[in-house]
Amino acid sequence: MTATICDTRPCELGEGAFWHPERQQLFWFDILSARLLSFDGTGPLAWQFDEMHSAAGWIDRDMLLLASETGLWRFDIGSGQRERLAEIEAEDDRTRSNDGRADPHGGFWIGTMGKHAEPGAGAIYRYLDGKVTRLYDSISIPNAICFSPDGRTAHFADTRRQIIWRVELDADGWPCGEREVFLDLRAQGLFPDGAVIDAEGGLWNAQWGAGRVARYLPDGQFDREILVGGRHSACPAFGGPDLRRLYVSTAREGIEHPDAAQGLLYQADGPVAGLAEPRVRA
Repeated sequence: MTATICDTRPCELGEGAFWHPERQQLFWFDILSARLLSFDGTGPLAWQFDEMHSAAGWIDRDMLLLASETGLWRFDIGSGQRERLAEIEAEDDRTRSNDGRADPHGGFWIGTMGKHAEPGAGAIYRYLDGKVTRLYDSISIPNAICFSPDGRTAHFADTRRQIIWRVELDADGWPCGEREVFLDLRAQGLFPDGAVIDAEGGLWNAQWGAGRVARYLPDGQFDREILVGGRHSACPAFGGPDLRRLYVSTAREGIEHPDAAQGLLYQADGPVAGLAEPRVRA
């Protein structure tokens, strides 16, 4: 299956694709250009920031939680105003936020990384009820944060290491065991970027440099792929009224002479429905 272009605004680093279930609206980021993008019935929408932002969750119909290079923010979609909720590595100007996603327990997981992808410079945190807790450190490029349909398993990756892990969660959404390897993609030469899990437990992983999103079954077996025109597929999100449309952001970063297909947003109607993004308690 091949995805088609659904937004022609090129992104240097298109990331953080996110479907707001109450608004029935897609949001995504151009991290390096410090922009939040969207579209609705009126046409394309964009918000410009003074620092890089990378991921979002929804607090209510009109408010998003945004992750930036200095912390987490409450963002009013209508006015474009931000209010800081928590600092994350705000004192370290060498790092920024990267992949993040709300968990089914009301928390929000967010990864950080070096602005030049320095090895081991990042970490993964969880925000819940106003408090930020570090879960994992020595991460180079955190990605693929997503959660099983029952909310009892989290997945995350280090793109540089080409591995996606999984870890069991307790009833409150905290890791309660050692992480274990879910996918080791080194033998195939694949680099896991963003990921999302569908209603059947299949994990859809955008793979940097491979121009595709690959679906893996809960046992790690490869199932199928959706091809995108952008070489650097970065982040998938299920959306649409029945959550069967898969959106995929892509990036131009690192492509010396990008053609017109690079850095765009793509869409494809998939064979299985996704899961509605849960609300963040903030």
